[in-house]
Amino acid sequence: MSTKSYVIGFPRIGEQRELKKVLEEFWAKKSPFNKVEELASNLKKRHWEYQKKAGIEYISSNDFSLYDNILDTCIMLNAIPKRFKELKGEELYFSMARGNKNCVAMEMTKWFNTNYHYIVPELSLEDTYKLNASKIINEYNEAKQNGIKTKINLIGPITFLGLSKRVDDGDTFELLSKILPIYIELFKEISKLNEVVTVQIDEPLLSKDNETKILDLIKPTYNDLGTITNNIKLIVTTYFEHSNEATKLLVNTPIWGIGLDFLYGEKNLQTLKEIANNNKKLIAGVVDGRNIWKNDIKNSLKLLEEISIIVPKEDIYISSSCSLLHIPYSLKYEKDLDKNIKSWLSFAIEKLDEINLISKIFFKGLEKLTIDEQKAFIENIKSNENRKTSELIHNKKIQNRVKNFAKLKRDGDFEERIKIQKELLKYKDLATTTIGSFPQTPEVRKSRQDFKKGEISYETYEKDMKVYIDDCIAFQEECGLEVLVHGEPERNDMVEYFGEQLNGFVFSLNGWVQSYGSRCVKPPIIFGDISREKPMTVDWITYAQSKTSKIMKGMLTGPVTILNWSFVRDDLPRSEVSKQIAVALSDEIDDLQNAGIKIIQVDEAAFKEGYPLRKENIKEYEIWAVRDFKIAVSSAKKQTQIHTHMCYSQFNDIIKTIEDMDADVISIETAKSGNELLKIFKQVGYKQEIGPGVYDIHSPRVPSVEEIIKQIKLLLEVLPKEQLWINPDCGLKTRKYEEVKPSLKNMVEAVKIIRKDYK
Repeated sequence: MSTKSYVIGFPRIGEQRELKKVLEEFWAKKSPFNKVEELASNLKKRHWEYQKKAGIEYISSNDFSLYDNILDTCIMLNAIPKRFKELKGEELYFSMARGNKNCVAMEMTKWFNTNYHYIVPELSLEDTYKLNASKIINEYNEAKQNGIKTKINLIGPITFLGLSKRVDDGDTFELLSKILPIYIELFKEISKLNEVVTVQIDEPLLSKDNETKILDLIKPTYNDLGTITNNIKLIVTTYFEHSNEATKLLVNTPIWGIGLDFLYGEKNLQTLKEIANNNKKLIAGVVDGRNIWKNDIKNSLKLLEEISIIVPKEDIYISSSCSLLHIPYSLKYEKDLDKNIKSWLSFAIEKLDEINLISKIFFKGLEKLTIDEQKAFIENIKSNENRKTSELIHNKKIQNRVKNFAKLKRDGDFEERIKIQKELLKYKDLATTTIGSFPQTPEVRKSRQDFKKGEISYETYEKDMKVYIDDCIAFQEECGLEVLVHGEPERNDMVEYFGEQLNGFVFSLNGWVQSYGSRCVKPPIIFGDISREKPMTVDWITYAQSKTSKIMKGMLTGPVTILNWSFVRDDLPRSEVSKQIAVALSDEIDDLQNAGIKIIQVDEAAFKEGYPLRKENIKEYEIWAVRDFKIAVSSAKKQTQIHTHMCYSQFNDIIKTIEDMDADVISIETAKSGNELLKIFKQVGYKQEIGPGVYDIHSPRVPSVEEIIKQIKLLLEVLPKEQLWINPDCGLKTRKYEEVKPSLKNMVEAVKIIRKDYK
């Protein structure tokens, strides 16, 4: 019996991060690959059963991945970079993602404006593509053997090309003529399953502002794919924004249905007539796949009724707005959450029930609900009303301070500040430093966990952390680094650490979300007004500074990154939440500098990922994001040097915004890109100092002195040595000391050689 309920995709890391653990055991050579395969099979079966039990009709296969779906698509197409061509099987797959002793890993960057990272395909005109459909067909059959008929999820050819890079400097879309035949061949293979199969093709690229040349690819691509066979129901899904230009083209192709996000793309309502006039099925994304707040079912029903005025009810399917990959698994492990706050939340498992309940009410009516379903609906109404009026959320004192906060930027312009700073700090050209974090050893993690559980005293915990800091400083001094960090042993996560000390935040026990590969994050939940009660980092940083005569950097996470890497309350504009965080951080910076800390790094690793996908919305975001960085550092004196760090960004389109942020030094990830990302800084005459990453920390391989010398020389082709700092391209938290120590020693040695050459 059809329930007309639909899920774009499901999380895959495991409800208690089982996939993470088995992958890392395999990579450490502690278990064979068949253990990974066995667990993967069990996880897929469990995930399908969860969705079936919740009454979901359209359940996905091929949304599961051992690392990343774009990487899986590379394998499907045989889009293998030359340096990996001799490898096979799991060695090939994980080497492409993570690198190996002989080969640098493929680039990684953010999946649109989320905190998920995908592997960037490397394409060339001379590539020979051929189909490898084994994973796709095997997973479909695997689900069928478990009694579940699935839809097959695929990354669309237009999105795949749009997210790729050409290693021979051409336009990736020129390769559609080579890629599309592989998709056509795949569809023919799927048609051999000898039953009607639903295929979902994800084309989120179509939710961006696209050039005419990209839009012109839509009709020929989906005319071809939609007419291959009669036993495939083809659905094209877009999400994270509206896709009006693409929708108007897609409805004139022989696809069966189109999936639209009505939460983050409200303007999708404007194309309902085209969908109805062309008799397409509408997969209506009305349950939030990116945030963890309980759905307001009354509002969803109101939206669906508005949609059904134009699109016939029988052509509508109730769906998540995007894949549930971006939220945690289940609330069932959250034993310690405040009961009121927990009642406002909904993770992936809970959202399945919401989709099913909305579908039943919308299609059958309230009177057809069971007693339990009626109770669930009433409880949904009550919890949403309770949240609107709860005193846990609103604090007038905080609101008034933020509203009346007057100091919106720091004193002095860059030229004045840098002159004072160089005289005071006396650092050399090509000054060496790191981004902040050092490896989190098992001993450090255990001590932190034992303290949280109450199994050791604060005195014991503090002693353990200080031993780590002492060792970290000793290594940096031995290595010859010039500006040091304390290593951040006390920090579980660069956002969670601060959220734990700020009012307005709450934390889950098991709210893990995949960031990339086996890397998971547990985003804080911002539920109420934000303030700082006391210093958060001063004691640790001043202790570290007392152990060395070298400069010790204070390390903070910036307001925009804290916002973008949290689940944010949806009852207040994001700009207002960000400003509250910025005001709290300005107090922390003032305390740090008054305690004698001369350099303070305010990381905005997620600044770029918060950008809206549509140009029409970018200016508003930039205005408040820059405002809040400036508010956060507004308390810094002229002699206090402010650093910031940005991850995985193409800077060409935001370089003026970076200038407006007015940090004294910015460090960026460029290790996999040579000096290409740096060229824009020269083109615009960027004045501030820059620390381009000289080696990739996401790979376990140790770069040689010669490699780093080559990298630094590339940087010096673009910018003068007086403007450059030398550092890894990101924090070292996820690496092991046996990788970090030789890498940093090689980096320092490379700088010594370069300084002699450029003296």
